[in-house]
Amino acid sequence: MSFKVSPIGLIHTPFKTSENIPIQPAFSDVEGEAMVFSEFVDGLYSLEDFSHIILVYWFHKAKSPKLKVQPYLDQTEHGLFATRAPSRPNPIGISVVKLIRIKGDKIVFKGADMLDGTPLLDIKPYVPSFDGVFNAKVGWLERHLSDSENESKTADSRFTIDE
Repeated sequence: MSFKVSPIGLIHTPFKTSENIPIQPAFSDVEGEAMVFSEFVDGLYSLEDFSHIILVYWFHKAKSPKLKVQPYLDQTEHGLFATRAPSRPNPIGISVVKLIRIKGDKIVFKGADMLDGTPLLDIKPYVPSFDGVFNAKVGWLERHLSDSENESKTADSRFTIDE
C-alpha cells in the first residue's frame, strides 16, 4: 500500500534552523504565516470564525527515525511513539495554534514551533469539545509538566539533518 501526500501550502516562521525552536506551540508566542496555494484558498472560507486551528505539516528536515529516542524534556530513552520527536517513519507534525487573521491566501497565527519553509499538509479547526480530553494521562511527561520551569522548552539539532 502506498499513499501520495502533497502540500497545500508552506509555513513561514523566523526559525531557519532547529536550534532554539520552541518544542511545542504552548511554549511559543512567536507569529508565523501559513501561505496556502491558490487552488486551496476557497477551503479557508469561514475558518476565520475559529480562535485556534490545527496545522498538519511535514517535518521536511527530520533525520531518519530511531525507534528509541531521548526526547527534549527527559534524560531517559523512550519509545518513539511515546514522544513527539520529529524524526518519525512518517514525519508528520501537528500544532494547535492561535489564529490571528486570514487575508487572501495568508493565515497569520501565534504559536510557531516549526522551521521556515515547512510544507503544510492540512488545516483543521480546533474544537475543544472534540479535541480537548480532560483528565487524560500523560505518561512519563507528567513529572515534566508539573515542574517545567527549570527545563529547556526549545529544540536542539538532535532530530534535524544538517542545514
